[in-house]
Amino acid sequence: MSYSGVRYNSPVDHEMIYMDNAATSWPKPEEVYQAMDSFMRTNGANPGRSGHRPSIEAGRVIFEAREALAQLFGVSDPGRIILTSNATEALNIVIQGMLHPGDHVVTSGMEHNSVMRPLREMETRGIEVTLVCCSPEGLLDPRDLEAAIRPHTRLIVLNHASNVLGTLLPVREVGGIARTTNVPLLVDAAQTAGCQPIDVQTSNIDLLAFSGHKGLFGPQGTGGLYIRKGLEEAIPPLKRGGTGSHSEHEYQPDFLPDKYESGTPNTVGLAGLGAGVRFIAEKGLSAIRRRETSLTMHLIEGLRAIPRVTLYGTGNPERQAAIVSFNVSGLTPSEVAMQLEEGGILCRPGLHCAPAAHRTLGTFPQGTVRLSPSYFTPENDIDKTLEAVRRIADERK
Repeated sequence: MSYSGVRYNSPVDHEMIYMDNAATSWPKPEEVYQAMDSFMRTNGANPGRSGHRPSIEAGRVIFEAREALAQLFGVSDPGRIILTSNATEALNIVIQGMLHPGDHVVTSGMEHNSVMRPLREMETRGIEVTLVCCSPEGLLDPRDLEAAIRPHTRLIVLNHASNVLGTLLPVREVGGIARTTNVPLLVDAAQTAGCQPIDVQTSNIDLLAFSGHKGLFGPQGTGGLYIRKGLEEAIPPLKRGGTGSHSEHEYQPDFLPDKYESGTPNTVGLAGLGAGVRFIAEKGLSAIRRRETSLTMHLIEGLRAIPRVTLYGTGNPERQAAIVSFNVSGLTPSEVAMQLEEGGILCRPGLHCAPAAHRTLGTFPQGTVRLSPSYFTPENDIDKTLEAVRRIADERK
């Protein structure tokens, strides 16, 4: 299980250390590459659009991916897993479809722009939005969220883990509040699907948006949405068109998943996503979580010991995903990231498409340097990254 020593084109000829898995995971399990290559070489048909064998087999590929996702998230009916192009599309389906003028939405101060931008757009259409404040470590008190709920609150939107700090928000506690107050809970699991245990039943999650190309190890262009039974009646599709079903009708199907899956699907991508989810099931999510927690602790302890480095977040890997943000005194995040890349270390600087989160932790508008290892990150890559950060910080003496 070693992917160290990968070479890439850089200003200096170095081996690449990839520390940007919060943006997209890389490398992927070998099974993902093989599944996608096999589909393209031996099938390539359009599922549900023909009656020939390759088309039927393509449909089976999609069904197996949907079934694997349902098992991972504790969903009894795989048909309630809607396959999308990414988590952003999934979030937009709910936010744009469920809300109407006069409705009220509760969300947190740690949200990604994939939540904030649709909500801000809906504000222009007469929706009211309340941002519940979080601590500078990204922590949310469920009682503060409960106090923000009003008689006309129609939706709670909450990320499972911040893409800036990795801080885990109290989804299970908020799910209990949502169920008691009869307000649907939409969870953005872009940073946790495949890395953290998620059970929609025990956590009372009504709607779950997830990315396929991060912790689930699938390719880019994949994601999905879980919809609790009955809620689809209040959520129109974001797009309409051919679904391969009920072609005699000129009206959109009203049953799941077809209601939300118009157009030719990304079957090759879903072949890869299905392989990624099966890889997680084989290795065990708990084993993946243990390894990522260990790597995160290594990063936190190492950065904490470097003078002129400011570390953000809880400092406790048990309370966060494998995401660590920091700054070096006297340097902008972009300057730090540029120096790291010159040494072959890839990370992400700036605001990470989450200005609300950076306002919460006091790093707006500069942002932070974000490091995000994955299950495939060699331990030695953490050591090399810490050595590089130390050299950069020492030069600021």
